Amino acid sequence: MSYTTQDIRNLALAGHAGTGKTTLFEALLHAGGQLQATGTIERGNTVSDHDPMEKSRRHSLDSAIASFDHGGIHLNLIDTPGYPDFRGPALSALSVTDTAVIVIDADSGLTHGGRRLLERARQRGLCRAIVVNKIDQDDADCARVLAGLREQLGPEALPLNLPADNGRRVVDCFRQSDGDCDLGDVARWHQHIIDQVVEVNESVMERFLDAGEQALSGQQLHDAFEQCLREGHLLPVCFVSARTGTGVAELLAIIESLFPNPTEANPPALVRGHGTGSVRFSAHATADGHVIADVFKLINDPFVGKLGIFRVYQGSVRKDASLLLDEARKPFKVAHLYRIRGKDHEEIDAAIAGDIAAIARIDDLHFDALLHDSHDEDQVHLAPLELPAPMFGLAIEATSKGQEQKLALALAKLAEEDPAFVVEHNAELNETVIRGLSDLHLRVMLERLKERHGVEVTTHPPRIAYRETIAASADGQHRHKKQSGGAGQFGEVQLSVEPLPRGQGFEFIDAVKGGTIPGQFIPAVEKGVRQVLDSGAIAGYPLQDVRVTVRDGKHHPVDSKEVAFVVAGRKAFLEAIAKARPQLLEPIVDLEVRVPEAQVGDITGGLAARRARINGTDSERGDIVVRAQVPLSELDGYATEIKSISAGRGSYAIEFSHYEPVPAAVQQRLTSQYRPRADDD
Repeated sequence: MSYTTQDIRNLALAGHAGTGKTTLFEALLHAGGQLQATGTIERGNTVSDHDPMEKSRRHSLDSAIASFDHGGIHLNLIDTPGYPDFRGPALSALSVTDTAVIVIDADSGLTHGGRRLLERARQRGLCRAIVVNKIDQDDADCARVLAGLREQLGPEALPLNLPADNGRRVVDCFRQSDGDCDLGDVARWHQHIIDQVVEVNESVMERFLDAGEQALSGQQLHDAFEQCLREGHLLPVCFVSARTGTGVAELLAIIESLFPNPTEANPPALVRGHGTGSVRFSAHATADGHVIADVFKLINDPFVGKLGIFRVYQGSVRKDASLLLDEARKPFKVAHLYRIRGKDHEEIDAAIAGDIAAIARIDDLHFDALLHDSHDEDQVHLAPLELPAPMFGLAIEATSKGQEQKLALALAKLAEEDPAFVVEHNAELNETVIRGLSDLHLRVMLERLKERHGVEVTTHPPRIAYRETIAASADGQHRHKKQSGGAGQFGEVQLSVEPLPRGQGFEFIDAVKGGTIPGQFIPAVEKGVRQVLDSGAIAGYPLQDVRVTVRDGKHHPVDSKEVAFVVAGRKAFLEAIAKARPQLLEPIVDLEVRVPEAQVGDITGGLAARRARINGTDSERGDIVVRAQVPLSELDGYATEIKSISAGRGSYAIEFSHYEPVPAAVQQRLTSQYRPRADDD
């Protein structure tokens, strides 16, 4: 191993589509000596967009990784998709990096999507930076973009370099304090950033105030800079043109000299245990100690099988070592260990703390799996990654009979690779539903089904994921008594229900006194209640946000059996629900619609007809972005409507927001269509 943990830099390029992340990814590989010539999206020969669908669509659909050494530094660089439709791979990549680099362009500046990614990175405790790309374009306005960044993000947004000669070169304003640039006097910006850096550390500030900048050593400035990044006190801004290479070598030097290594970055939140007894702690980014590593990406490679890409948080993963997966007791052998560079894999002997590597041919690997080498760590996992809920759905079935098993296996592989793609099967309706983040997301998945796995499907709209709940407290009671010649069945349950705050789920409380329901039958009562939770009480949809308290009941010393209390519990619960002002809830999604300005009136009018609440508009990259909240059920056919209104130029993305009650007419229609299960008496 030619490098240590202190030599590693992990960063992800993220941001809105069209800002040039993939081109910058290529330019950094070229500046680092990994490419003799940069590829282009137009020619379809970039390292990151190597999938045939990415080449044909000319934009990234998945995250891509390239690991390389340069200048004594080992850099793990991740290129992420820009379209919000493919936010799952982007967010999973951010979760394992130390620095999130948000790429924007020198015309439109920081978009709403870029701001959301910055906030996600902040919540995850990542160091953050902004790269302003395309500074040499005719419509570039770097002064306006920098002013906009400081207005939106505050004084923490400060440049480390500045464009000069209309974007044909850049000037360092962190290490040097003289010269001119396209944004005025370099000395003024140099003073701004030095003032911002030194004020985070009291001893450095005192030394600076006593004797000036010249009294500070390079290490003191470096340490203060790192502290600023960790605490969010500094949000560095760098200017580049990835197309011409202007500023790219300087950006690589900044990454190597100023961005944090895994021992300097904020450690990830690890959790030991589950539920109320869980404890948060931090891994030690050292090469010795027990292994703790997290799988953040899966690839089903036709040549090496299932490939799991992971970040090592502690210890070292070595070829031929034995590791454990999650809470499994049986170890597996690391037969192959790889470094990743786009579609290519290079075998290595070890991956040390802080590094990113891959293992292959481990069937039980899954997204967010924990790799470790000690049973002391089998209860450890990363703090959950908050991914957008995949609310856009399609019901699918194989076009050809006999391909059901092939379809199921192909869907399972696609779901492994994309954490925001979910496959559901409704046994009652015998319906398979795929869910994703948008219509585009699902169209891409259907295309992958056909191109990669040779499965063609037909589709139709699925049932909307409504939920049931209650709005009041109520009591329910039921006696189940059955005699059929032999041993009888007897059980009586009295319970109460009350609503919980939205999103709280379900609580079951045993408040029985005096053994009127023996303790061994309480689980049977809960089983009966949970049957209603799953199947619904008024319209056949899952029930949520309710507390059930079992207060009393009766039993028979001979005839009381588990089945009797299951039925009694279920029917007492149904009686209570009927009296507790039951409600149907519908999923509400955050909607972003991007259209040319001339079509905004048609879009807002159409949304109003779909029961939408308009939250605001923004101007981005020459288009207007309309933000609204709308019931998911109202978006059927919306993709076609947008294409018709905007002549194919419009697009939209949705993300689950919350549930709220449906209108009375909708509830009446859905409940009237419901046919409950047959009586058990």
